Amino acid sequence: MNFSGLYKQLKKRLRLKRRVLSLGAVVLVAGAAAGWLLAHNDEGGRKDAQSALAPIASAGVPDSDEDALAILAKQGKKQTVMVIRSYVCGEETDQLGAMWPEEIQSLHEENPGLSILLKNDRVVMQELIDDLSPSCKDSAYFGMDKDGNLSLFDGVPAGQKVIRTFFQLNVGFLESSLQREAVEQLKEGIRVKDLLEYNSVLSTFSEFAVEE
Repeated sequence: MNFSGLYKQLKKRLRLKRRVLSLGAVVLVAGAAAGWLLAHNDEGGRKDAQSALAPIASAGVPDSDEDALAILAKQGKKQTVMVIRSYVCGEETDQLGAMWPEEIQSLHEENPGLSILLKNDRVVMQELIDDLSPSCKDSAYFGMDKDGNLSLFDGVPAGQKVIRTFFQLNVGFLESSLQREAVEQLKEGIRVKDLLEYNSVLSTFSEFAVEE
């Protein structure tokens, strides 16, 4: 069973088994789910980037990229440059080596989405990308971890290589609302290859999140 089939079955089962909600409640639930997805994706990407940049966090950030480039031009020497691209799922790091300020400026002009952070003789150029990284597109699976959390895995859930944990699932409600085959599919892993599938899985299973 693919995710499309699971999604249709889930919606059908929910219509039959869930308590009848008022129109106002449905609107609230849908709005909350959409807001959660947007906020979570944005926060998740930013937290990943902040984690990767932890060693340079104490350096401070110039007021703008232009200020950073001006500082580099004034120093007039080569700087070690690295590029970090942080995705909704995954991250890529490129070590570009030593570059002159003019080369760094040209790189920034060619890639305006890169922001500039400075640390002594090191320049980190960072970009947040609203997509899945190539590695995630190759191997990302949604599943349920041993504690009952909806999580994203590198490979099938059985490998326990958790990329990110999202929320605690109400397993009892999940199992009573879906057929055994659908629950087993979640445990075995739901493959996601693009951002649309990624957001669809999150939206679908947010129906079963334990309320805090």
